[in-house]
Amino acid sequence: MLRAQVPVAGAQSSFAGRAPVRLISICPARALHSRSRQAAAASVAGERFDAQVCVVLGTQWGDEGKGKLVDILAQQYDIVARAQGGANAGHTIYDSAGTKFALHLVPSGILNPNATCVIGNGVVLHLPGLFDEIDGLKKKGVSVEGRLKISDRAHLLFDLHKEIDGLREAELAGTGKQIGTTKRGIGPAYSSKATRNGLRVCDLRNPAAFADKLRKLSLDGSKRFGSGFAYDVESDIEKYKGLANQVLPFVTDTVEYLHEAYDSGKRILIEGANATMLDVDFGTYPYVTSSNPSIGGIATGLGLPPTNYSAVVGVVKAYTTRVGAGPYPTEIFGDLAEDLRAIGHEYGTTTGRPRRIGWMDIIALRYTARINGLTHLNITKLDVLSGLDEIKIGVGYKTKDGATLRSVPADLETLESVEVVYETMPGWKSDISGVRDWKDMPAAAKAYVERLEELVGIHVKWIGVGPGRDALVVKPTRGKC
Repeated sequence: MLRAQVPVAGAQSSFAGRAPVRLISICPARALHSRSRQAAAASVAGERFDAQVCVVLGTQWGDEGKGKLVDILAQQYDIVARAQGGANAGHTIYDSAGTKFALHLVPSGILNPNATCVIGNGVVLHLPGLFDEIDGLKKKGVSVEGRLKISDRAHLLFDLHKEIDGLREAELAGTGKQIGTTKRGIGPAYSSKATRNGLRVCDLRNPAAFADKLRKLSLDGSKRFGSGFAYDVESDIEKYKGLANQVLPFVTDTVEYLHEAYDSGKRILIEGANATMLDVDFGTYPYVTSSNPSIGGIATGLGLPPTNYSAVVGVVKAYTTRVGAGPYPTEIFGDLAEDLRAIGHEYGTTTGRPRRIGWMDIIALRYTARINGLTHLNITKLDVLSGLDEIKIGVGYKTKDGATLRSVPADLETLESVEVVYETMPGWKSDISGVRDWKDMPAAAKAYVERLEELVGIHVKWIGVGPGRDALVVKPTRGKC
């Protein structure tokens, strides 16, 4: 069934005067193929990915669907690790029965009962949130006992960090300079780490020293924000006595653990959080996260060196999305954006905020591919574009004076003012959410994927066509189609 025809909106649209766009209406679950999900998932997982250490990274502004690929690959890995970020990272995955899991701190590999999950030293850890998440997993039949290891070097994120996060955003309200954070305290926690007054998981082993450090950390907040800083430090000290007893059985030296595992031949899958265009060094600063979601953050967040990495997979949505403020050159507005948002369920896993929608941005993708040294691509949510008459690909930026930019500029004023050069490709009219083999993909969908592959110069190995584990197409290398 086709939706009502809607015009393409947006200042940079090149569709003016052309036939209006139509979208195929797919059921809210984005209809899955009638084959057994379990059998299909097994066939995907059955193709062994020959990389002892595989890193999975986001290449856009987050929410690309990294958790699904990690969940699928985790079925053939011994260890799945998180290296950076905090509970601002939301990974939505589905098991073979279609049960939905929204994870924030626990690595997506937790659904593989044979995998050990590691939370590395680069993660900022909110313990109450972690145990809420663990309890939620238990209620759905997933136990973490004996399968979760937490770095003793990981920094703790407290409710005081959340309080500071909200106060900072409130200060910026009305200035046009709000970052649009998740208000989960991530930035303030990393600030404590950088100013060297943060508390680490290992501090929980000494209750008296822990209490003294937390009181001093709280004093910083009260001096900065005065009476507006509503945080009961003594209550939190008491709460963390109980939390320490809960978490310490999971705590270990994860650097030593990972190196011993690697040396013994175990296979390690590393799950990046957030994405490179939100990287504090390489992203659209200051509208970024507070860690390095790029390849450097993987090395510093786990202590496993890049020389050990066999594959670096970039996850890229078939279009783009962004949550929060910041420049977004290929952004789409109006009815088309609303339709794609609804069909793609583009609302934040962590916050529920509606995501901004845009066309594929090749300039940004090439930029992040180079930074991370990507070896493979995973395109997700290709099914969401089904039904469009035309699909646009941003292939270049032009400045106001007509200069062509070869990469993403550091200066936000320049980035916000660029004119995007687009290529236009024909869309496809069929629902591809049931496709499981590359040869069954519509010609126009194949052409779109191959053009992205050509523009970036990296093989697209996996193509997501729905939310379930089985909703994945493995693309042959060129010459084997």
